[in-house]
Amino acid sequence: MITYDQLFVGGSWVAPSSAELLDIQSPHDRTVIGRAAQAQPADVDRAVAAARAAFDAGPWPRTAPADRIAVLRRYNALREAHAEKIAELISAENGSARWFTLAGQPGLSRQANAYFKAAEELDWEEALAPGDPASPVRSLLRREAVGVVAAVIPWNSPFSAANAKIIPALLAGNTVVLKVSPENSLSMGFLAELLQQAGLPEGVISVLPADRETSEYLVSHRDVDKIAFTGSTRAGRRIASIGGEQLKRVSLELGGKSAAVILPDADLDKAVQGLKFASLLNNGESCIAHTRILAPRGRYEEVVAALKDLVESLKVGDPGDPETFIGPMVRRDQQQRVRDYIELGIREGARLVTGGPQVPAGLEGGNYVTPTVFADVDNTMRIAQEEIFGPVLVVIAYDDEDEAVRIANDSEYGLSGGVWSADEAHALDVARRIRTGTVTVNGASIGFDGPFGGFKASGIGREYGAVGLAQYIEYKTVTV
Repeated sequence: MITYDQLFVGGSWVAPSSAELLDIQSPHDRTVIGRAAQAQPADVDRAVAAARAAFDAGPWPRTAPADRIAVLRRYNALREAHAEKIAELISAENGSARWFTLAGQPGLSRQANAYFKAAEELDWEEALAPGDPASPVRSLLRREAVGVVAAVIPWNSPFSAANAKIIPALLAGNTVVLKVSPENSLSMGFLAELLQQAGLPEGVISVLPADRETSEYLVSHRDVDKIAFTGSTRAGRRIASIGGEQLKRVSLELGGKSAAVILPDADLDKAVQGLKFASLLNNGESCIAHTRILAPRGRYEEVVAALKDLVESLKVGDPGDPETFIGPMVRRDQQQRVRDYIELGIREGARLVTGGPQVPAGLEGGNYVTPTVFADVDNTMRIAQEEIFGPVLVVIAYDDEDEAVRIANDSEYGLSGGVWSADEAHALDVARRIRTGTVTVNGASIGFDGPFGGFKASGIGREYGAVGLAQYIEYKTVTV
């Protein structure tokens, strides 16, 4: 049992405005594994006031970039030293299988190091060459912090989402109020402990678990200068409207319904093994999951059979068991949402290849769903268009490459996707035609030096590396 009965506000643990603690339930068996204070609007006011004071009058925005980098490197080293504990906490809270939470730890280091490299290479103030050499005017371009950042993240991959925002924001000299999901109160409480040990100045960072209403209060706060959000497209639209009304800077990383295009010459064994991770990582509760599998009609049944064998081979169960590949959904309502979509697919006329809406036998006490594959899916079906956020795959046939690209692009989303082919150059040509922010070829991992984000309803702005750092910078021209 872990208890956080205080809130981390401006670098210190303080009593919350409400003494009531939220029970944190295990998705595996619904037992209570911890309790934590939840922020209310009064706590948001305190955190934003601390961030405002720290930005307007504190040392952090005026600290040399190299010194800010050193503090964040110290935080990252502390996180690396506690990787096992972090993985354990996330598995316990989210139901994410241990293979996933452990495998993600080195990625957190690569994510952070890409930001450090970008900050070290950035010219924070530079003299601009005049367009007219005869002009007496000299111009300096300064890169400065935006101000107070409200960073709002989802529950499904909390450390990755938090680091994607707080590291670049702090490197640029901003102050941050990080709003985290109630489900992650334990792992994010530990994140706050690590930030405190790193030695950030007073007021620079707050970590507040809170519900959606308090989240809206935060992003609407008049003393917040920028909103950085990861979550659903529906919530992103609401946040964008608030940002537009108040002219706040806004960056949004939203939902996805990504397509994996299997070309006729693809090595099917390699493709299916790659889709095991690309499509079903984190129990399918991933915005980048490749859940629409586009198969050439001449190999369609072969692809369907291979995916059936794959899904039926995966162990579903206790996320703490090293043999488990797919754990439970994070909450009961998420479990029911996924089961409802499976029932919808059956009603829409898709062929149920494996799985179904039933809870796996012996796992009725947790938030489990049966991993499911649908075939004979038309891309207009809701199960092909809407983000299910669970281990549900749909297989769509195509007749030629142009149709495959058209189907891949026939979505309101544009976050991720993949192409599989024996001819890498050809796969690259197809990847260039897919309208998404990230496309992987033959199962390549997503890199952290390049920007990550979405086209269309999958978001605005980018994260990771130099482009991600730039989301937290204002540009000032000084002429002499």
